[in-house]
Amino acid sequence: MNNRRKFLKQTLATIGTTLIGSQLLKAESILPEKSKITLQQNDVILFQGDSITDHGRNRDVLIPNDINGMGRGYAMVAASAILNQYAGKNIAIYNRGISGHKVPQLEERWQKDCIDLKPNILSILIGVNDYWHTRDGKYKGTAVSFKESYQRLLDNTLKNLPNVQLIIGEPFAVKKVKHVDDTWYPEFLGYQKVARDIAKEYKALLIPYQEVFDKAEKRAAGNYWTTDGVHTTLAGVNLMAEAWLTTLK
Repeated sequence: MNNRRKFLKQTLATIGTTLIGSQLLKAESILPEKSKITLQQNDVILFQGDSITDHGRNRDVLIPNDINGMGRGYAMVAASAILNQYAGKNIAIYNRGISGHKVPQLEERWQKDCIDLKPNILSILIGVNDYWHTRDGKYKGTAVSFKESYQRLLDNTLKNLPNVQLIIGEPFAVKKVKHVDDTWYPEFLGYQKVARDIAKEYKALLIPYQEVFDKAEKRAAGNYWTTDGVHTTLAGVNLMAEAWLTTLK
C-alpha cells in the first residue's frame, strides 16, 4: 500500500507540472504548427520502443488507458494529459514498449503489438539498444543494419496501416552520466542520424530528444534528468512527455 501511495504521489506530481490550467502544457514547441497532429474521434495511439517507453509497465495488462499498463514513464504522463484534455474523443492509448528491445525484436512482435492494434498514431522510440548492445561484443548490429531493419519495419507498417501518422523519437544519451562516456562517440551519432533520416524518408514527425536533453542540461546537470545517461528520472519523464505532447495541435 505504501508503494502504491508513493507511485500515485509521484504520478500526480508529474502530471501536475505537465497540465497547467486548461492547457495541455506550456512547453516550448519543437515542431512547426502546420506539421502537428490533430486528434480525431476514436483515435488509437500506440507508444512503442524499449525500456524508456516500457518504464515498468505491467505487460499482462493489454487493455488501453490503464495506468498499470502504461508504466511510469513519458508515455503514461503524455497519455494522461491527452485523456484529460480530449475526454470527449474516446481515444484509446496503448504502451507496448519492452525493455532491452532493438528494432529486430520489434519486427518479431510487430503483428500483435502494432498491426493488430490498428493505431491511427504510432510513436516509436528505438535505437539506443541497437548501439548499446554492440559494446559487449554479443550483438553485431551496425548503424547500417539498424537503418535497414527500421525501414523494413516501417514498410510493413505502412503496407498494413497506410493512413497511420508516424512519430519518430530520436534516440538520445546524456554524456558524462554513468554508462554514457566519450567512447560512445562518434559511433552513436550515426544511429541518431538514422532516426532523423528515417523520419524524413517516411514523412514522420521527429522528436529531437537529444536537443531536448541538451537544452535541459542548461537548467540542471545530466544526472538530474537521467539515472544512467539513458533512463529517465522523474524530471526526465516529464521533460520527455512535454516534448512528445508538442506533436499535437
